[in-house]
Amino acid sequence: MAELSAHEPLLLNGGAEHGSSKKTALSVCLVKWVLKILMWVLFVSWVVVIFLYPSEFMQGLFRKWILATQGTLFGVSGSIFLIFSAPILIIAFLAFAYVTAFPREYGVEKSKFPRFRLWTFPVLVDGPFGVVSAAELIGILLFSAYILWAVSAYAIQILREISYSPVSFKIKSYFALEVFGLRLGSIGLFCLAFLFLPVARGSILLRLIDIPFEHATRYHVWLGHVTMAIFTLHGICYIVAWAMQGRLVHEMLEWKNIGVANLPGVISLLAGLLMWVTSLHPVRKHYFELFFYTHQLYVVFVIFLALHVGDFIFSMAAGGIFIFLLDRFLRFWQSRTTVNIISGSCLPCGTLELVLSKPANMRYNALSFIFLQVRELSWLQWHPFSVSSSPLDGKHHLSILIKVLGEWTRKLRDSISNTSEQPLKGLSFQPSPTITASVEGPYGHESAYHLTYENLILVAGGIGITPFLAILSDILHRVRDKKPCLPKNILVIWAVKKSKELSLLSVVNVDSICPSFSDTLNLEIHTYVTQESEPPLEEGMVYRSVGCSSFPLSNGSSMSSLVGTGNNIWSGAYVFLSTLGFVILLGLLEEFYIRRYNISSWWFQGLLFVICMVAGIVIFGGLVIVLWSHWERSVSSNENFVEDDSKSNSTPCNESSMSLASSSTIKYGCRPNFQAIFETISEQWGHVDVGVMVCGPPSLQSCVAKECRSQNIRGRWNHPIFHFNSHSFDL
Repeated sequence: MAELSAHEPLLLNGGAEHGSSKKTALSVCLVKWVLKILMWVLFVSWVVVIFLYPSEFMQGLFRKWILATQGTLFGVSGSIFLIFSAPILIIAFLAFAYVTAFPREYGVEKSKFPRFRLWTFPVLVDGPFGVVSAAELIGILLFSAYILWAVSAYAIQILREISYSPVSFKIKSYFALEVFGLRLGSIGLFCLAFLFLPVARGSILLRLIDIPFEHATRYHVWLGHVTMAIFTLHGICYIVAWAMQGRLVHEMLEWKNIGVANLPGVISLLAGLLMWVTSLHPVRKHYFELFFYTHQLYVVFVIFLALHVGDFIFSMAAGGIFIFLLDRFLRFWQSRTTVNIISGSCLPCGTLELVLSKPANMRYNALSFIFLQVRELSWLQWHPFSVSSSPLDGKHHLSILIKVLGEWTRKLRDSISNTSEQPLKGLSFQPSPTITASVEGPYGHESAYHLTYENLILVAGGIGITPFLAILSDILHRVRDKKPCLPKNILVIWAVKKSKELSLLSVVNVDSICPSFSDTLNLEIHTYVTQESEPPLEEGMVYRSVGCSSFPLSNGSSMSSLVGTGNNIWSGAYVFLSTLGFVILLGLLEEFYIRRYNISSWWFQGLLFVICMVAGIVIFGGLVIVLWSHWERSVSSNENFVEDDSKSNSTPCNESSMSLASSSTIKYGCRPNFQAIFETISEQWGHVDVGVMVCGPPSLQSCVAKECRSQNIRGRWNHPIFHFNSHSFDL
């Protein structure tokens, strides 16, 4: 009893500390759920208002809301902006608070019960949409339901109005076409409110739901087709109505001060049609530069749309456009920085490896990618490349692999070759050639989702092996360092055309990372060389690389981390102050210019609205960016940069190191039989979750997705559940 009494204060104190930590954990959990619920409530309310807007009930409430706020500082425009655009901006503010306070943690615990997931279960594997998951199909059906509901609701209202009108049938036709065209325009504006959200590359909204930009672009493509189809029908309705009245040219060239200005609408529609036609898959595939340059007409499209409808109608779609402009200005600022290329090497398969300098505090994961510009080749072209290195390879560098396919990549290869040959010529009096590179990114998943599966199947075609090399390097580093790492079984299926492409496997130096990985990791690499029936005579030579060179830029620096998964506090301050600046400028303009000088032209107020959006970002947001960049440079200057660490990933220069090629089995003259492979895996691995990741052409993705769907539909209790994930970038 005496001993127990002596330890009693200690036990009581420990119990108090345990109780305090438990209360803290509960408080943190409560705050997390409050933020999450609040964002969901705002989003669902926003979508419901848009969905129900065509109904007479919602339009009545909308008119009452406008009348109630008509005399306020921001007038009708402020009222509409508050209903249709403010919710998405408020969600963005809350999202910054959420991802900062509760960073996403990848799973390191095995799921007890394998189960289907809507976003990884492929439902449609062929057709115009490509591979579509169950979650995406639900989204497509809901959006289609909204379009059908809105069109039918407006059509019924118009028919009801003209049925009781005593005017002639011809006049009823004019009226019906113009009113229906007007209603189609409002539907197009709501589609436009979503259109720009997927292409804001570093958007906090994409990070919140962990959808990377390369995957979100397909949603932009789908929305673009729907939006332009609706706007085209909107224009056709008016053109037919004007032609029937014999005043087509007069109406198309009319630029009203009060009401909708028609000529800016015609210009905006023409710009949109040019973007739409050149974005169709055959044009985009064979004439990519035409598609890319024509797509810059979005500036004309947006500005003349604002001139066409005025400020208060433009406010319906302004939220998504504003978020895109925030991201675009941030990307512009980041791309001004030239990046130091530490080294470059040419592999025998015609692939380049570049090692770029980065700050130690830059966050990215093994499935990230960057956009690269080389100013000596083009000031306008930006090309996306997957990161081939793990964040654990080194603090001060990242690597990318570039397949030499087109004119731009051939010029880059020649530049690297000339740079590597320069020292051999002994021309010390000539200046060394340099490559001036700029980078946007890195972009990608907020979390390393390859670490959420204990069992992985990685399917690659050609250069599609790049992100999987980063995954393997990341997992090997974690195994070596005894960090949390869920994957235990990994099967890599790689299809290449020629055996010389096998040299890509030399990028990951197993011997220097984790030579004893086989004790804890079951790794198999099955390579299929499809266009060769037998191995070359000097098979051992295909893994070697040539042409390793080093050319640091005298005017370069580490890439900036302003976009992508950069500093959340600075990013949040940038978005918040830019929005605040926009609201302040809009209020000042309304009070001291529009009201004082009685500005009533709709088109001019629409132009002023766009100017306030841009000025709020440039002035207020620009101030944050300047401070952010200064802080970033001061942090980088305090880092102890070790050049050897930055070069540690340049394994192609080391021909004697053991690479992943030693773990690979090679089959010649055949393609992978996915049905047989998946059935074998099903028998070996049992009832578990299997993450299937594919990086390659659309045909490869469809083939693998079809097999995943087939295996899952069978639903055998002792077989795995295959979760399909695509990692292919296709603009």
